[in-house]
Amino acid sequence: MGERAILVSEVGLRDGLQSIHSIVPTHVKMEWIRAEAAAGVREIEVGSFVPAKVLPQLADTAELVRFAATIPGLTVAALVPNLRGVQAAIAAGAHKITLPCSVSETHSLRNLRRTHAQIISEACAIGELLRATPEERRPHFEGSLSTAFGCTLEGAVPVGRVVRLAEQLMRAGCDEVGLADTSGYANPASVRSLIRDVRAAVGNDALTGIHLHNTRGLGLANVLAALDEGITTFDSSLGGLGGCPFAPGASGNVVTEDMCFMLSAMGLDTGIDLEALFDVRKILAAALPAEPLYGFSTLAGLPLGFRSHRPA
Repeated sequence: MGERAILVSEVGLRDGLQSIHSIVPTHVKMEWIRAEAAAGVREIEVGSFVPAKVLPQLADTAELVRFAATIPGLTVAALVPNLRGVQAAIAAGAHKITLPCSVSETHSLRNLRRTHAQIISEACAIGELLRATPEERRPHFEGSLSTAFGCTLEGAVPVGRVVRLAEQLMRAGCDEVGLADTSGYANPASVRSLIRDVRAAVGNDALTGIHLHNTRGLGLANVLAALDEGITTFDSSLGGLGGCPFAPGASGNVVTEDMCFMLSAMGLDTGIDLEALFDVRKILAAALPAEPLYGFSTLAGLPLGFRSHRPA
């Protein structure tokens, strides 16, 4: 695979923290963002523009977006559940927004209280707003196909439904779609197959990212499968924190530290200094002493003589 560049998108501040009851102070989150960016992480999803009463852990998202946007070279991402969330994200200065669209309509109703038709209608309204927004303030618009590989509420989801929703999101005005294994149902074969099916419908350039969980221990195997299919953007969470509070049984994301070690060991360029990244974990451990953190690379350390890519 050589020197292929890979974008690691840290989602722990959103997907990680939304699944736990503890509220991490804003200044600690800022320290986390600052430290990961200094380690070479180039994209961080800092929160979600949902009502504070729904997810009080993420009530400071606008403040975090404004702070993170001052860090040179960092793409600041945020999840947006609706048009109002997009307006707040634009006002705060987000560079990238992600609208979740659950392939499982049961999960969609539980998570966003919207049917597929309502989400697509919302996506159309968002696309219209973005087209009217000056280019310098217009965030990149991703439609995330949540529960794309299966759902704890519905079980298997039809591939045809995934493809249809991907096509509808692109027609609505998304710049790209992403596949999300919200409930940890994916395996390497299904990852390869679904990427091919969706790309056949919307084009290779419209699907470059994937969001994987490690629910059944297949996280890194699924990353490798997606790499083989040419995916270049991977979501992950520091310490493997994560899960969806509206999807029973959904557990942690792929561990950022382990994934970055694997990519670097394979000769792929993430731009991330592994030793500096490992140190960021200390911030999280101090802030959440009762929460289990996952991953092996930070415990074992780097192999003798190993050199990670250091950002210039």
